[in-house]
Amino acid sequence: MNIIVLGAGMMGKAIAYDLCKYSNFKNITITDKDRETLDTAKKFLDYPDIDFNMLNIEKIKDVREYFKKNDIMISAVPYIFNHTLTKIAIETQTHLLDLGGNNDIVGKQRNLFSEAKQKDVTIIPDCGLAPGMTSVITRDLVETMDIVNNVKIRVGGLPINPKPPLNYQIVFSPNGLINEYIEDAIVLENGKIIQKKSMTELEEIIFPKPFGKLEAFLTSGGCSTLPYTYKDKIKNLDYKTIRYLGHCEKFKPLFDIKPREKLIAYLLGNLPLNEKDVVLSRVSSQGIKDSRDIEVQYTIIDYYDNINNITSMMRTTAYPTSIIAQMIEREEIKDKGVFCCEEIVPCSSFFKELEKRNIKIHKEIKK
Repeated sequence: MNIIVLGAGMMGKAIAYDLCKYSNFKNITITDKDRETLDTAKKFLDYPDIDFNMLNIEKIKDVREYFKKNDIMISAVPYIFNHTLTKIAIETQTHLLDLGGNNDIVGKQRNLFSEAKQKDVTIIPDCGLAPGMTSVITRDLVETMDIVNNVKIRVGGLPINPKPPLNYQIVFSPNGLINEYIEDAIVLENGKIIQKKSMTELEEIIFPKPFGKLEAFLTSGGCSTLPYTYKDKIKNLDYKTIRYLGHCEKFKPLFDIKPREKLIAYLLGNLPLNEKDVVLSRVSSQGIKDSRDIEVQYTIIDYYDNINNITSMMRTTAYPTSIIAQMIEREEIKDKGVFCCEEIVPCSSFFKELEKRNIKIHKEIKK
């Protein structure tokens, strides 16, 4: 099989790295519209069996021709393109995965289920960290318990050496970050799907040293389709982003900077980029198993890869996406249509693949 990665930025080149290292694809192609970005990815990857090509994804005719030559396509470009890319993938009968980032776009993609199934195509949005990895973890806990009362998903990418005042760095698209902070969060509350304002419901969360006390607050997109998938199986479910203490209060005034492009420029000009980072993730739940109360907690603490100079955010976002593409290649995933990760990704083999990449999920069960 042949595979193409659209976008040679941080996530795209990390996806291609994992594909080169672990997959059995006959041909791997990575594209970008920017020559400098593509050249940087080429230096980073340094694999002989990978093609680097210029491609502007706004030129639909060119995109269509690339899709026809490939069996699987991974979108590592801004989410605004994913609905259009999905329609092209269905037309050309190319399986598609993306990193998601927007509930409305994912909803439009899911409306194409029957067309995808008819064309014998598998479409999987939201394959990254959260949603993505945390979605599969949520599936695992639902399969562990008989009744699930509460699920709390807490995830954050943090700099190892935070710099005030925001104590944050750019670890993925600043446009995606703004989207998470301003759009409403979709949660389950007493079995009902509701929307809540992002950057609210601030809470303290504690991780082992050296992190200690941190904060977490509601943000958009992290739950993705989980509330819809599990509205009849989970009573309460929400997603909060983890940051160093004080971040939420200090970040909110930045939204006075208009338009969005000006805010993006401000963030890129004032926040560190690609310095050493850590991803902290905790999915905790409470429910009933065999008529007994049970608590299940999954914890991930993943650090910057010093040997290969790959950020933890790249590792925990790109590697799950690559793993899922390889599951399609190996026919571990066979269903056709449009699915999110919790509906189609097998938990056990997914976790084993993460373990190969030294992304360790610590699962703790308390009875």
